[in-house]
Amino acid sequence: MPIRWPVVPRQSVDDAIALLESYGGVAVVGADGTGKTTVAEQIADRLGEKNPVRVIATGTQAGVPFGAFGPLVEVTEVGKPAALIRSALDSLLAQADSTLIIVDDAQLLDPLSATLVYQLARHPQARLIVTVRAGGTLPSAVTALWQDGLLARLDLGPLDEAETQALLAALDDPRDDSYQRSGGNPLELRMLTQTHSVATSLDALVDTYLAELPAPARTVVSYLAVHEPLSRSDLAVLAGEEGIEQAETAGAATLFGAMAYAGHPLFLERVARTADPADARRLRTEIVTQLATQPCRDLADRLGRAVLALDSDAPECVDDVVTAAQQALRLGDLSVSERLATAALARSERFDARLVLSYALAWQGRGREADSALAAVDADALSEAEVMAWALPRAANQFWMLSEPERATAFLQNIRKRISTTADRLTLDALSATFAMNAGNLARAVEIAAEVLADPEAEDMAVAWAASASALSSARMGRFDQVGPLVARALGAEHPGLLRFTVGLAQTTTLLMAGQPDAAHETAREFTDFAELAQPGRSIGEVLMAQVLIAQGDPASAARLLGPAAATLDRTGYSWGPLSLMYLAMALAQQGEIAESAKTLSRAESRHGTKSALFAPELGVARAWQLAAMDDTDGAVEAAREAARGAERSGQLGVAVWAWNQAERLGDPHAAAALAKLAEAGVQAVR
Repeated sequence: MPIRWPVVPRQSVDDAIALLESYGGVAVVGADGTGKTTVAEQIADRLGEKNPVRVIATGTQAGVPFGAFGPLVEVTEVGKPAALIRSALDSLLAQADSTLIIVDDAQLLDPLSATLVYQLARHPQARLIVTVRAGGTLPSAVTALWQDGLLARLDLGPLDEAETQALLAALDDPRDDSYQRSGGNPLELRMLTQTHSVATSLDALVDTYLAELPAPARTVVSYLAVHEPLSRSDLAVLAGEEGIEQAETAGAATLFGAMAYAGHPLFLERVARTADPADARRLRTEIVTQLATQPCRDLADRLGRAVLALDSDAPECVDDVVTAAQQALRLGDLSVSERLATAALARSERFDARLVLSYALAWQGRGREADSALAAVDADALSEAEVMAWALPRAANQFWMLSEPERATAFLQNIRKRISTTADRLTLDALSATFAMNAGNLARAVEIAAEVLADPEAEDMAVAWAASASALSSARMGRFDQVGPLVARALGAEHPGLLRFTVGLAQTTTLLMAGQPDAAHETAREFTDFAELAQPGRSIGEVLMAQVLIAQGDPASAARLLGPAAATLDRTGYSWGPLSLMYLAMALAQQGEIAESAKTLSRAESRHGTKSALFAPELGVARAWQLAAMDDTDGAVEAAREAARGAERSGQLGVAVWAWNQAERLGDPHAAAALAKLAEAGVQAVR
């Protein structure tokens, strides 16, 4: 008879319950076969929770936005990530019959599901038990659960001697419930207990288990290896009732509500690893055909079907594939959007598919690929609306990703000549305001943005670009009283891509200059919370946090964030890349790490240009701290002075105050007079 995974009381359950009561949640981390799911169930049982909310992540759902949560949440197609997550969170908590939520195999969560789990961990209403496979790459939102102190981490090891003896004793007593649930095979269970200390034998044991399954049960596992979960009704059509019953009896499959899952993720991994590609494609086609007989349960199911059909002999119509790609893009899942749009283009040359692909590539920082996708469009054949849809991402891509700001500006001006509607021209102007700001021409940026924002015909995209550019420009110019209304205007619009972080930088800069570091820290933390959806968003959020940490005198924590963040952003063309390197060089120098600071500063200088001219003062201050780390006090003071004077020349009077403060910290005796002069000019900030 096939082996069933043993159920044995773990002494770790007592520890887990204590941690759950102290933290509100616990992450059970361990290798395969150590009983993580069993421990989670035993915790729920000890707590008297008969019907906890169960979320089971699977390999196939990992490629679908909100795949793990499926019908548990109502997904609204919102362009704002924060609102999207809040909507999903509210709908889940409103529908839940229990405050205890068990998330199984969190290492397989898609980015949106992982972000939702992180937000659940922060919510006072929810109690969480999350199981995680040890080793391998984990979603950043999952590791943040214990790194940010939201959940206690409980590392689950192999069965200890007492637990092993309890299991073996149970095997000698057929009346014991654990014996009955284990399948009643003492020899094979003894082999299983030994695998807890010999990890390499686990794969062989699984292979033996699968080989001994009855053929109908193996068929069930084969279908689940292609698409998990499947509804019981669909699986019955595909594999037959007998197969389901055999698989469930043997522990190869398990039912939660109407959905069928594998008894253990290892079963599916081993089957998928050894499956013949032709057989897998046949099974996938059969599943796609069967699913098509039923309406989609939710948006996650809709996108899951679209992805599943890509590698089948029953592809969806191109219209549906493009729609799915657009939905994935709005949900922030760039990899799924890219894959679907690419598949659509392989079957039919379509402008809408090419546009989605360009956004998905550009927002991942893959500028040259995005430019190639857009360059293939015949612009002369486009309508005016299509010209707008094509020109905006192409100009933005040229400016940031390709580091060709002059070409981007000229391109935008030429496109404007082809546009006749006021609303569209305002949108082009708003993007040019953003270009002007990044190029360091803040006065021009504010002037253009004001014209856009004053026009009632300005549409959401124009408002978002204009208001975010004006908010950050105003903050850096020292016009702090203007920042709040502009931030509100920007946040009130559906803004594309990563503009929310421009708004965030305006907020943190203003709060720091107003002497409110705690409020700035909270604002930055909110941006990192909601930046979990995908890179490079998470890294940009961490740049905001690092700015605050440096201002709070904690360069070590800032450097820990900026190391990986700068590495991620360095691979993109965003101006956040040079800024992250500037802050990192500054943080390293303030800790006396001369060699690493010098290396980082050199990278920042090589990547700095017109697209990041706005941040020239930060580069100068980073250079000043590097010189100070080398005990060159005179050089450090002069570098800080030049950074402050450069900020003044470019109209960044608020940043000039910050730079003169840095000069004063480095020993400049004339900084106080310069600060007094700025105060007379009306720039007030806490020193």
